[in-house]
Amino acid sequence: MRKNEKKQAKLWEGRFTEATDPLVDQFTESLSEDHCLYHHDIAGSIAHTNALARLGLLTPTEQKKIVSGLTAIEKEIAASGLFAQSTDEDIHMYIERRLTEKIGPVGGKLHTGRSRNDQVALDVKLYLREKMQQIASQMVLLQKAIVGQAERQIGVYLPGYTHLQRAQPVLLSHHLLAYYEMIERDKTRLDDSLKRLDQMPLGVGAMAGNSFSIDRSEVAVELGFSGVTANSIDTVSDRDFIVEFLSASSILMMHLSRWAEELILWNSSEFKFVALPDRFCTGSSIMPQKKNPDILELIRGKTGRVYGNLMGMLTVLKGLPLSYNRDMQEDKRFLFDTVKTVEGVIGMMIPLVTDMQFNTAKMEAAASDPLLLATDLSDYLVLKGVPFRETHKIIGQMVQASEKSGKPLNEWSLSEFQKHSKLFNKDLFFILTPKASIEKKSGPGGTSTASVKAMIKKIKKLL
Repeated sequence: MRKNEKKQAKLWEGRFTEATDPLVDQFTESLSEDHCLYHHDIAGSIAHTNALARLGLLTPTEQKKIVSGLTAIEKEIAASGLFAQSTDEDIHMYIERRLTEKIGPVGGKLHTGRSRNDQVALDVKLYLREKMQQIASQMVLLQKAIVGQAERQIGVYLPGYTHLQRAQPVLLSHHLLAYYEMIERDKTRLDDSLKRLDQMPLGVGAMAGNSFSIDRSEVAVELGFSGVTANSIDTVSDRDFIVEFLSASSILMMHLSRWAEELILWNSSEFKFVALPDRFCTGSSIMPQKKNPDILELIRGKTGRVYGNLMGMLTVLKGLPLSYNRDMQEDKRFLFDTVKTVEGVIGMMIPLVTDMQFNTAKMEAAASDPLLLATDLSDYLVLKGVPFRETHKIIGQMVQASEKSGKPLNEWSLSEFQKHSKLFNKDLFFILTPKASIEKKSGPGGTSTASVKAMIKKIKKLL
């Protein structure tokens, strides 16, 4: 509460015979959370003011006075955040009260034909539209960081893994671009949900529409929406667009968490595949040698937080009858926390990915395990006309023999290979290298150098 400020009257208190209990005020306030909507609330209020003026419900002088007052409040909040000391219920009530204080009773005309129900729906849509576009831009920067690393690492190979067991050699660039693809799908999910968010809710009143024939389409154009919502009851109770954002964010966080987990493994002494920048690591309070990947661990942990926000939002909505219910006030807690978390995580990942260093010698040594070429040996026999299931058995027996003797397959003589199949010939030794294995995978989506370079070229055009 500002100095010398008295307890503020409620703008809706005319029907009541006693003031709300202070406990109720404390329990129901949302200003401490929704104050970040002030810019969007003022933008919506100005558009609504203009609509009222077009109908003749405001004179040109009144219109100018209200718009000027709203603009002054926006600057006031941006400069000093006075709402932080207010006892208003929410940012909407704060702005309306401040407007009346500034310009007098004419400020009370602003709410004509509008309810907090459609007002809040508009503010949240404006906020989320802005944030989704910002997050999408961040995702592009992360993709660029990935592509930059992929370009620098062309020619470096490592073991690809399935079941966390070494499987086949792949290019490091190919491996990195897998995360590019995940983030690309995440980006399209945001883009797709923006299409459904792009319907303007203002002008439907509390839940049944308004009585003043406000041209909602003109308001939609002014606020940058492609159309208006079609049903007033649905409009004020719709929070699907928040659920979609939380869902898309959960999938994005799942992808980033997987990557964080992999980098944590690669950074360990057991792998030593990657070295993280010191500025993105922390130390131990007791063990001086430690360099911990805490940032990646927090990314992994914060993923559960975003999942929780999605489940919390779904749980709030699951039992609500039409139309608006106060339960929906809880939506902003889940929304704002998710936006902050996602922005923070991507913001961390961009410089970390850009500056991390790979231990290419360690990777290539791991990929030189000849057992990773078992599938290539099987393919060799297939090309000689042997059914794949038979080649699978033959190579499996060779692997057993190699492990039993302790002699790696790449050290076998031709005669040792021919004990298992007479179809093995001298040309066999040209395929027994990681590079040869990689370069054979030259089709679209494959790990060959040509395929990966073509993919990088295509991605750079898109970006």
